[in-house]
Amino acid sequence: MLNKLLQFIRQYDLVQSGDRVICAVSGGADSMALLWGMYLAKDRLQIQLAAAHYHHGLRGEESDRDANFVAEFCDRFEIPLYMEKGQVTAGKKGLEAAARDARYGFFETLPGKIATAHTADDNAETVLMHMVRGTGLKGLGGIAPVRGKLIRPMLEITRQEILDFLQEYHISYITDSSNLEDAFLRNRLRHHVMPLLKEENPRFASNMSAMALRLRQDEQTLSQGVRLTNAVSDLKSMEPAHRSRALVSLLEGFGVKEPSAEHIAMAESLVFSQNPSARANFPGSVIIARNYEVLERVIATEDLGEIPLGCPGQILVGDVLVICTPATEPMFTTQCFTVQPVGQVIIRSRKAGDRIRLAGGTKKLKELMIDRKIPANMRSQIPVIADEKGILGVYGIGANLDRVSPSGITICFEKR
Repeated sequence: MLNKLLQFIRQYDLVQSGDRVICAVSGGADSMALLWGMYLAKDRLQIQLAAAHYHHGLRGEESDRDANFVAEFCDRFEIPLYMEKGQVTAGKKGLEAAARDARYGFFETLPGKIATAHTADDNAETVLMHMVRGTGLKGLGGIAPVRGKLIRPMLEITRQEILDFLQEYHISYITDSSNLEDAFLRNRLRHHVMPLLKEENPRFASNMSAMALRLRQDEQTLSQGVRLTNAVSDLKSMEPAHRSRALVSLLEGFGVKEPSAEHIAMAESLVFSQNPSARANFPGSVIIARNYEVLERVIATEDLGEIPLGCPGQILVGDVLVICTPATEPMFTTQCFTVQPVGQVIIRSRKAGDRIRLAGGTKKLKELMIDRKIPANMRSQIPVIADEKGILGVYGIGANLDRVSPSGITICFEKR
């Protein structure tokens, strides 16, 4: 195992002389093999070695046992240890994801490269998980050997090789009881699917991990020629393989984490939609809309409600200042118009069925906004001036010609 570990580190240039490498250690077989292997190799690699353990406290006394085991091992071999204890609560993605996020958040604070004990079996399981959920070439590439400050030196080492290595050196380890349960997809694949595949080919995990690493290289090569754009026309003109990769980059830029094949298909449907204001909901409360010829992330906005407008008076609505003054002379421009209101004047959002008469005739306000290519997510934020009889005028569109008057009040809009 040690030779394979060193070969992989050199092949992917994971560490350089003088690096501080911190092994993420849970106390389980994989992480203990990583720590012991790096301990044996540290002089040849000329690195400074340390360990890190995150005590999440989710398994009570068992979590305390894990922390004590790791601390005692590191103390015996004089390996510096970073340890942090935190309180983990389940988020939207569940307890397992919350614990992982807390653990990696802790690792990010540490001064050096973080080596994690992902194995060939882990890589094969990851590829199978992506296949179950739907994926493309990127998902089939499995776990990356390097991601930021994280390195994975054991991606070509199988779990059996790890157990043999630990036995050879008489290194003990502990078992996380949650790994024995079938509550999570990875565990179900590990307990029930992987053994069947290994019956067909004992080298299945090695072969699958090697395939994933090759496909990851193919994915990187294909992605190099992709133009990053949110222009619909550009996306339509791309070859499908390039378009899907451009959409992945776009989705990640909009805040969608680890876009799946389903998410790429949703984004592609926006590109080819006949509706120029089509939109779709993505994980993480991300809303992406087709704004005519571009794809944009939508920041959800609330209805303006009904805001009373006194006269004289002025109100800032978003970045539009609405000013009302008694009319001294009639004005009829897009930005200023004189009307004779009935009852209370209010500022509100567009309502279903709103109509306004302009020089070209009467038309629904919704249709006018579409004609003027006003994005759907911004329409509720456009100030509509109304009274008890209906619309007096609309910002950016003008006065309702049915309501203009030579006297009364003058309403003006100023863009701030």
